[in-house]
Amino acid sequence: MDLIHKFLNLVAPPFTFFSLCLFLPPFYAFKFFLSTLSSVFSESVEGKVVLITGASSGIGEYLAYEYARRGACLALVARRENSLREVAEGARELGSPDVIVIQADVSQVDDCRRLVNETMNHFQRLDHLVNNAGINSVCKFEDAGDITHFRAVMDTNYWGSVYTTRFAVPYLRNSRGKIIVLSSAASWLPEPRTSFYNASKAALLSMFETLRVELGPDIGITIVTPGFIESELTQGKHFTKEGKLEVDQDLRDVQVSVFPVGSVQGCAKAIVNSACRGDRYLTEPAWFKMTYFWKAFCPEIVEWSYRLMYLAGPGEPPTEAPSKKLVDLPGAKKLVYPSTIQTPQIKTD
Repeated sequence: MDLIHKFLNLVAPPFTFFSLCLFLPPFYAFKFFLSTLSSVFSESVEGKVVLITGASSGIGEYLAYEYARRGACLALVARRENSLREVAEGARELGSPDVIVIQADVSQVDDCRRLVNETMNHFQRLDHLVNNAGINSVCKFEDAGDITHFRAVMDTNYWGSVYTTRFAVPYLRNSRGKIIVLSSAASWLPEPRTSFYNASKAALLSMFETLRVELGPDIGITIVTPGFIESELTQGKHFTKEGKLEVDQDLRDVQVSVFPVGSVQGCAKAIVNSACRGDRYLTEPAWFKMTYFWKAFCPEIVEWSYRLMYLAGPGEPPTEAPSKKLVDLPGAKKLVYPSTIQTPQIKTD
């Protein structure tokens, strides 16, 4: 057995290199051809049923509006019922023929079963499932006193999508529907203080890549990996080490720094377009995909950069990090942050 592994250690790298040199050009030409066809013959969602979790704000809210403009029927899910009803009314005004509101917490398996059942009872079908619900956490690993507080991050971001998908799969298979899952560029970027959030998004990526194999051609899966997009997360809302949700814009400035924050409306439009084309992956804004290549080919540089820019000196608060000082330069926030995230006011019931 050891001889076999030694042989493969010698042979596998050059074989892979030369195989890829021969295989990749025709493969990418074929993919370009398929991409062109899918753009021309993109799916129409008019009259189809779309279930969106985390629809009361941010990307989920604007996904509801984008699907509504295209004539889709909507089942909107969130914990905040009053905010959800406001979104539902906006979706109706934009052209959705039928919208229902389901108050639910996706971290609870019974709620996930119920929200799928209520959607099916009302519409009798399901065509798109959008797993969007998520919460952020900002805390250095060693600063977490009771580490069990962070179960909520994994329960919402990961298990919420998994539970809902499990109950929706039989109906999506019948309609040959699609799953859109909101992972994040954080799934590959090792940004400090967001280890639990990053892990939950990486788990989503791996889970739904595996489901793409298991579910085969019956159900299409689009995995979305956004960068920084205007939402409550980039307003500074996050889960603290005490297990509470709070809005801290100074800490937000540390984490986002001078990265430009993308438009939520543009992001939602790109996601729906991508899902209708049947894309496997989408990174929005598109330039943020380059961070993946930096991480893949130069991980030491990425790690060193984060350590240098995002961590303050020993005993200093996070707000002393260079990343915060950069965004505090005169005019920086107006240049890179939309006005919507420059206020600490978030939606409440």
